[in-house]
Amino acid sequence: MMQVLRTVAELRRWSRTLRAAGGNIIGLVPTMGALHEGHASLIRAARAGCAQVAVSLFVNPTQFGPNEDFARYPRSFEADGALAEAAGADVLFAPTVEELYPNGAESTFVDVPILSDRLDGASRPGHFRGVATVVTKLFLAAEPDRAYFGQKDAAQVAVLRRMTADLRLATEIVVCPIVRDADGLALSSRNAYLTPAERTQALVLSRAVRHVESLVAGGERRAPILLASAHGVFAAVPEVRVDYIALLDWATLDPVEIAASGTLFAVAAWAGSTRLIDNAILP
Repeated sequence: MMQVLRTVAELRRWSRTLRAAGGNIIGLVPTMGALHEGHASLIRAARAGCAQVAVSLFVNPTQFGPNEDFARYPRSFEADGALAEAAGADVLFAPTVEELYPNGAESTFVDVPILSDRLDGASRPGHFRGVATVVTKLFLAAEPDRAYFGQKDAAQVAVLRRMTADLRLATEIVVCPIVRDADGLALSSRNAYLTPAERTQALVLSRAVRHVESLVAGGERRAPILLASAHGVFAAVPEVRVDYIALLDWATLDPVEIAASGTLFAVAAWAGSTRLIDNAILP
């Protein structure tokens, strides 16, 4: 049966007891709750690769801006616990804000300069500082061998890879594929905000991603052509407001002029008042 832990001390005791027993690879899946099949895929990947799996459930206040959706972000503890257990979690770590920020949310931060100001960081100032801070706290509490994140949050992955490398953290970052609905929309907890009309409009993100993938498969590698073509896809749905369309080196988030193997194509846009992201790692 899955354990529910509420304090850092409990989580650290669980992890260190396993490590003392020897041979136990510990996996961590950090989440903000409102779990869906995308999260379940991360938990299943951790279950397949680790002896024990912890899932964190924490809506982190420091990664939300002053006018963002912290107060209304979906919270569904019972449903989240049931999904996590069914997917294979051994532990659900569900701390309070005071537990993870005992001296207040503005006390100590982990910042990854330059990368944190790109893509989603440019649109959401301070967002990645909050992400890096809470993930560092979770890594120090759980001491996992591996931590599992979704490719959909590609900029977040770049920030966390740099953070773990710079701080010489022992945790390996494992990236799992984007999970989509049957119509192509990338799964996101924020999809629940969309009206039926907005959800239909939001499909333009995945259409733009597929369009660029098809151009690259056909031999087109020039960034100006690929980006202009993606803008053309969005132009057909004027109700959706583009935040960014970018072709980047995934490690540095620097723009590239020619797409190479492993280049990141990323988009972000608003459908109504809901900001959504999508991407592809180009072949």
